[in-house]
Amino acid sequence: MLPPPASSASWPTGSAPGNADPAVAALLADDALVGPGMRAVVVVRDGRIVGERYAPGFTADTRLIGWSMTKTVTAALVGTVLDRFGGVGAQGLRPEWTDARARITLAQLLGMESGLAFNEDYGSTSDVNRMLFTAPDPAGYAAAMPLAVTPGTVFDYSSGSSVILARLFQDRFARPADALRWPYDRLFGPVGMRSAVLEVDGRGTFGGASFLYATARDWARFGQLLLQDGVWAGAQLLPRGYVAWMHAPSRASGGRYGRGQVWRRLPQGMDRAGLPADTYWMLGHDGQSIAIIPSRQMVVVRMGLTPRWAGYSPAPLVLGVTAAGRAKGRVVDALGLEPRTR
Repeated sequence: MLPPPASSASWPTGSAPGNADPAVAALLADDALVGPGMRAVVVVRDGRIVGERYAPGFTADTRLIGWSMTKTVTAALVGTVLDRFGGVGAQGLRPEWTDARARITLAQLLGMESGLAFNEDYGSTSDVNRMLFTAPDPAGYAAAMPLAVTPGTVFDYSSGSSVILARLFQDRFARPADALRWPYDRLFGPVGMRSAVLEVDGRGTFGGASFLYATARDWARFGQLLLQDGVWAGAQLLPRGYVAWMHAPSRASGGRYGRGQVWRRLPQGMDRAGLPADTYWMLGHDGQSIAIIPSRQMVVVRMGLTPRWAGYSPAPLVLGVTAAGRAKGRVVDALGLEPRTR
């Protein structure tokens, strides 16, 4: 059961939404824009919810799985203990990596350019399906993969890398219980993500590639944290400069992917001309997406059950709401919580 709301204050500090924008509401009423299988859409501008919509049977209190959007949260958790790694250039990350894998850096795992072999094809009995659903130790399964190419030379999207990162994060703690509490005490709690549940596997490793559940509003809170460069209510939750590093292009991706488990461009066939150039994305299986748009001070969350074959792209929705907000002329204060006139 979800805990009761903290207060009737406006989001993000409380549970009530901010001032609705009629232009955004009209866009969200368009079934084609929100897409087939939509479960929730939340639009945030200048630190306030300006529009939201839920499918029948879903509400602002419904926890929704993020699938691969969880990867970005895992990257953020790594950032909270980056000093314990010694920086993103850390090597020798697994004790059994005594061969050429010892040269894999933390940055290469985060940027999906580790060089480890991994088959991410969900339509077959592939590495990702074995790892997520049959392997007794998913992180160990992924870490046992051989090098397919030299680290840092090829972009290869891999849920295995994210599960390895989740295990590496937890290994920075002397006591397992401390690692299990950390996301709630140092990330979810401070930003008000009280609905967040990050599942663990049979070995006690966080499902850092796929298995974070949260309400759409709480997913929006995480997007807002990234929009605010890791600062929340004056507290620097992520290292200074880390969020900018996360959405800078990874070397081997040709600009498609960021260095910290975010997408800089939508997959082929989903992108659209006219999106603000600084838009970057959290994306998950079956149509989960969060667009973070610094130049518009906007976060757009779209959750659903929308298989790729449905041909849906969140780009037109994001284009529409950014255009609706372009004339508002408001920005967020230094804490990211109170709007002011530009």
